[in-house]
Amino acid sequence: MFDLKQLQDAVSGSAAAFRSRVSLQPAGGEGDKVFPPTYSGAVYATEKRRLPGRNEPVDCVLLDSVQSQANRVEEALQDAVDEGRICIPVIEVDFSDISLIEPGQEGDGLYEPIGRVTSLEAPHRVADAILRDSEDESGTAFRQTEAGRKIGFASLRNATPLFEICPTALLLGLWDSTGPKGGLGTKFQRALVSEIIGIDASYGTKTSSRIDPLGIRKDAALIYETPDRGWTLASEDAAKDKKKKPLLKGKDGKPSEANHGNIVPSLSDVSRDGQPLAGGVTISSAEQMTVLSLPALRRLQFPIDNQATVERNRAGRTVLAALGLCGAVLAAERGLDLRSRCLLWPTGPITWELLDRPGSDPVSFELDAETAIKLLADAVAQATAAGLPWMSEPLRLKPAKKLVDLVRSSQKLAMTSGGEGGDA
Repeated sequence: MFDLKQLQDAVSGSAAAFRSRVSLQPAGGEGDKVFPPTYSGAVYATEKRRLPGRNEPVDCVLLDSVQSQANRVEEALQDAVDEGRICIPVIEVDFSDISLIEPGQEGDGLYEPIGRVTSLEAPHRVADAILRDSEDESGTAFRQTEAGRKIGFASLRNATPLFEICPTALLLGLWDSTGPKGGLGTKFQRALVSEIIGIDASYGTKTSSRIDPLGIRKDAALIYETPDRGWTLASEDAAKDKKKKPLLKGKDGKPSEANHGNIVPSLSDVSRDGQPLAGGVTISSAEQMTVLSLPALRRLQFPIDNQATVERNRAGRTVLAALGLCGAVLAAERGLDLRSRCLLWPTGPITWELLDRPGSDPVSFELDAETAIKLLADAVAQATAAGLPWMSEPLRLKPAKKLVDLVRSSQKLAMTSGGEGGDA
């Protein structure tokens, strides 16, 4: 069983990384179609890669990106926090006290509840605009609070501020580009990197069809929008009334604009400008590759009162390594249901390897969730005993009025435009 002593030795020694390579198959079995994420233009991220045992580059497709994998680790950590399985620093912005507005009415609240957003859920972690545009109970903007000001002081030689309030930023990367220093803001590389690729990708055909059991024809009648975003049939006189308008998403008032009628079965081209379209893929296998860089952690120092010690540096780095392993193991425990029609299953036990000494075989070990959780708890206890700060209770914020107003305006626009999002 992998223990704290082995982790400490790996972090403080010359080991290069912990890694895990997991072979996967679709849950439906070999040859079952899976659906990768789509990017602009409804295309997949494809490339050729050189793989072990292959003489020529292999057609591969990205099934889950580094960014998406990081989000899954954070989601798993957040669930573990909520369930009381782990205790790590988290900052919360709570929208739950914001009143709700009835559709069609006006007010200072929100049309849809949001609830809580944490530093494990915000896209840019502790540097996210959601946190930046929130405030404490006294009405002080987060970045002006004692905790918020610490972000601007963090650096490779002073990782203690982020270790205290958002250690996942040290593990999964951070760039405080929207903070007081702009592009010169605090920046940390990713120490934990993971992605999933499909190997020997063969691209399918995109199909579409819908049979309406009511048999409504596209030319049955014109329909028009009502004030409550419903629809009504229009007489010929009403159709000539220029003050009326078609249903929100419509161009000519056909029943299909209210999701009635058939969609003629059709096939789409498998590619556009040489890029595969979203018709799914079949693969010989998939592989998840996870690497935790130990040199990246060794660059971090953890001073207290401007004084760094070997003991504190070692303790802080060990916590981050334990956090990375724990997050990856907890994410694996949740399964690999990446999106609709993309459920993957490991073909064997999930093992980890320590790349300890050049030229020697990696040290292999298995790590289950409970062992990883204990490893993290033991590492945190050692770090706090060495004097490192570790926020054990969530730091709670509330959204500033301007943020609530912006969210309300966006929700109102989504209701009146059929929920179609715009570009960021």
